[in-house]
Amino acid sequence: MSSSQQIIDQTITWIHKVVVGCNFCPFAARTLQQHHVHYQVETSTNPTLCVDAFLKEIARLDKEPDIETSFLIFPYAFLQFDDYLDMASLAEHLLKEKGYEGVYQLASFHPMYRFASSVKNDAADYTNKSIYPMLQFLRESSIDKALAHYENPENIPERNVDFARKKGLAFMKLLRDSCTKER
Repeated sequence: MSSSQQIIDQTITWIHKVVVGCNFCPFAARTLQQHHVHYQVETSTNPTLCVDAFLKEIARLDKEPDIETSFLIFPYAFLQFDDYLDMASLAEHLLKEKGYEGVYQLASFHPMYRFASSVKNDAADYTNKSIYPMLQFLRESSIDKALAHYENPENIPERNVDFARKKGLAFMKLLRDSCTKER
């Protein structure tokens, strides 16, 4: 079983190699360089404890305004993509219910991620295929600031899909899988 620090280190490697390395999020590098990212590992497989971890992460963001983004990593829970989608849907509902719509935004990543519009074995899915199931919390105010200085941000998803498909399934899989290799 991996330690929490090893899981965080692997996640950081994935962010550097895939998210930043492939420029899937053109704003990520700056946030990483400024050390405004928090990583939290929830090792429980109990859905109630995972929801509690989600709520604790919201509370952390409320108390620590220097954190621009936070990754809540579930290395042992929600291994099936449908279970993960249920959790992500519940998380979105909780954000709205708790009055955080417009304050925080969620991004979702999973090792078996598949866009509804993609075909099986589509390299484009690797834009969101992570090494562990995780939710990313983003401050809406930070997103607004970043988008104000980025031309045509609405083209980012299409550009990412094109990049992943040009690189191909084998490349994208090898790149993602290399993030969990021992150094």
